[in-house]
Amino acid sequence: MQTSSPNPAAERALASAARLQPKGQQTKAAIVDAALALASQVGLEGLSIGALAEVMHMSKSGVFSHFGSREELQISVIREYYRRFEEEVFQPALAQPRGLPRLRALFANWMKRVSLELQSGCIFISGAVEFDDRPGPVRDALAASVQAWLGAFHRAIVLARQEQHLRPDADERQIAFEIHGLILGLHYEDRFLKNPGSIDRAWLAFEGIVERYALPALTAPKQTPRSKPPASARR
Repeated sequence: MQTSSPNPAAERALASAARLQPKGQQTKAAIVDAALALASQVGLEGLSIGALAEVMHMSKSGVFSHFGSREELQISVIREYYRRFEEEVFQPALAQPRGLPRLRALFANWMKRVSLELQSGCIFISGAVEFDDRPGPVRDALAASVQAWLGAFHRAIVLARQEQHLRPDADERQIAFEIHGLILGLHYEDRFLKNPGSIDRAWLAFEGIVERYALPALTAPKQTPRSKPPASARR
């Protein structure tokens, strides 16, 4: 019987999980890492114990023993995705002052992640399509993660208003809705329709939102990496 050839993705997943923790936890973390990579390509519904067993060079029973069900595997992937999203997008922005500097940093970090996910896929977006009308624990976990992120983004906008960086009559929920909408539109325009220049247009749309709601003296973009739309978007 032929043995499977080494799988670089699985090997990297195992290496990244090799921390100071019990072997069982290391293995489970590696499986979740591999499952997250797979789900970004095929969606949460595309995950299966069998596919993961093949990727990890493990038996189906070995993979199953760490989760107990496919549903628990999907929930673990959602939680790990949110942990990474929070680590890459939200946490670094807290180093910026409250108000527009922090709001710009949040959007810039969000766009950095989106620029990668336009190639691989976003679990928040694909999961919403898969589970929008399917009540259950997986949908609940997915919705809770999205709501937690949007709640944090909304709080950043509230702080910007409290810091008097936004007009007194600015509607924080409307601003959050518009920014979230342009991210969703970017995924559709770039990933699905393959329209060139979509990232530039998203940056231009963000600056338009800031210009409409911020106090005039504060609308000039800060000179930070990717804090303003690329030159091509301003032509």
